[in-house]
Amino acid sequence: MMRRAYPSDITKEQFEAVRYWFDTARKVTRPRKIDLYDIFCAVLYILKEGCRWRSLPHDFPKWENVYYHYRIWSQKDENGQSILDKALEELVMSERVINGRQPRASMTILDSKSVKNAFTAEEKGYDSGKKNLGNQAASGSRYTGAA
Repeated sequence: MMRRAYPSDITKEQFEAVRYWFDTARKVTRPRKIDLYDIFCAVLYILKEGCRWRSLPHDFPKWENVYYHYRIWSQKDENGQSILDKALEELVMSERVINGRQPRASMTILDSKSVKNAFTAEEKGYDSGKKNLGNQAASGSRYTGAA
């Protein structure tokens, strides 16, 4: 059965370039009933759309099968990289080369406000009574003194 194409899909040729990562993920004890290409495209759909596993469109394999493979593919090795990380990195690098760029990015741009605020975000909160940001734990009670 042909399934419809989604914007998150990659071509079969692109998948064949990284198929070996997924073929070696687990020992094959019987022939596969589901094509790994469809499972990989389903994982890409979940990653791109950010939806729940059970919300996976019905023309993909069953969500339980996709989740099972995702769990295997996302396990980190001794270097801290998963099979999924390696395959996605290889796909990005090959696309960069095809587009005439270097395989790896030479520069990264970060938003300084996001980075600066990342470590203190849990310590600070917004108090609409004070109309400012601040450490709420240090201020104690809002109601001090007589009413």
